[in-house]
Amino acid sequence: MSLAPALAPPPVVRSAGPHDAARLAALSRPFVRTGALRERPVSLYAARAADFLVVRGPGGGFDGCVGLRVYPAAADGAEGSAGVLYNFCVAAGRQGGGLGGALLRSVLDRARSRSLTALFTATTGDGRLFGRYGFISAEPDRAPRAWVRELDPRRGARILRRAL
Repeated sequence: MSLAPALAPPPVVRSAGPHDAARLAALSRPFVRTGALRERPVSLYAARAADFLVVRGPGGGFDGCVGLRVYPAAADGAEGSAGVLYNFCVAAGRQGGGLGGALLRSVLDRARSRSLTALFTATTGDGRLFGRYGFISAEPDRAPRAWVRELDPRRGARILRRAL
C-alpha cells in the first residue's frame, strides 16, 4: 500500500480587523527594512484594517496580507471607481507556496463585488505575480490622482493596472 503525501490545505484568506493591526505591522516590518514597503504606524493599520485581507500562519502571526483602498470615480471624467492594492506581502519563509496567488484571487473577488472598474498597484519588485493575474504597466495619469500624489518617486516603483 502506497501512501501519497498529504496535500497542504489551501490557505484561508480572511478580512482583517482593528485587533490585527500589530500583526499586520509585524508582517510588514521586514519589507519596510528592505524598502519594498512604506513604513506605516500600527495606528494606521488599525484605522484601515477593513482594507486588508490576511492569511494566518501556523504560529498565530500572519503569513501574508494585502490592502485594497477604494477611490470613487473622479469628477474629471474617470469612468468608474478604482481600487489600489497596497502593502501586499508574504512572509519570506512562505513565498512560492501559493499564498500570494490566494491573496490576489481573493482581492480580485472583493474588487469585483464592489463594482470597481480597475485595480492599480505600485511595485518595486519584478511584478511577475501581478502579471500572472492580468496586471500590466500603466501611466500615472490612468491611476487615481490622490494615490499617485502619495507615491514617493525616490522609491522607483512601477505602476501596474488591471481592468475588471
